[in-house]
Amino acid sequence: MEPPLDPRASWATWTTQSIISGPGGVTTVEVGPISGDLTVHTTWADGEAKLTVQYTGALDWYSVAGSPVPAADETTARAVHQAMVNAVKAGRGAGAPRTPGG
Repeated sequence: MEPPLDPRASWATWTTQSIISGPGGVTTVEVGPISGDLTVHTTWADGEAKLTVQYTGALDWYSVAGSPVPAADETTARAVHQAMVNAVKAGRGAGAPRTPGG
């Protein structure tokens, strides 16, 4: 019988700062589209990648439209984070990316 998973080992976070958004920026749940110098933060826990964005250096964080994204493991969640960073750079009112391969 395998030992139970340590719940402290089943979460992760990533933050990428100072991403200059493409035209149209990122769509948020709370305030609609934001653009400019942005920071993306992803928290992976309980099989979901929760994506938030803020103006770099600001206090307020906003939920990215379409977040959370299913992510069964840490590798998938990291790929979701990188896909969101790329989506911010592209702009066009980006929302949360689909799960890679999904």
